[in-house]
Amino acid sequence: MAKLLYAFSCSVDGFIAGPGGDMSWLTPYLGPDPLVDELIPRIGALLVGRRTYGGDDPHRGTEGEGKAFGGGWEGPQFVLTHRPAAAAPDVTFVSDFEEAVTAAKEAAGDKYVNVLGAGVARQCLDAGVLDEILALPVPVLLGDGVRMFDHPGGRTIRLEVLRPDWYRVVR
Repeated sequence: MAKLLYAFSCSVDGFIAGPGGDMSWLTPYLGPDPLVDELIPRIGALLVGRRTYGGDDPHRGTEGEGKAFGGGWEGPQFVLTHRPAAAAPDVTFVSDFEEAVTAAKEAAGDKYVNVLGAGVARQCLDAGVLDEILALPVPVLLGDGVRMFDHPGGRTIRLEVLRPDWYRVVR
């Protein structure tokens, strides 16, 4: 059965996006990455937050703009939202969290469901359904923006190291 993986690039100070969701900070760091190249064929579906789905794109102005992983991946996407956007190929808008997780896992088969968006990742952690985390640190300090996890008063969640930057959520 599919596992839920929160895989993300982040600044060394823990931000996945700049102020207002700006992703332009990431553009100079896009390029070949053996770990990402290994991961992409192992993804069967995406579970995406609405702000991430409709937000800024580090591939803006290139042929990869608006495509998952800059066009490096194609497949079913499940966008968790109460505000559906215009229909797009392979994109399903779902308003119920459990329904979205179930549909994404079914679509992924025995591959990963890659979670995109800090809010959805937090919901997955809170619900106990997030299996793994892959943090891809980028050599920059943003100083402000959207944190990879931001949950004041949250609980401690133990992680087991699977390999550098890749962790299993301990339940």
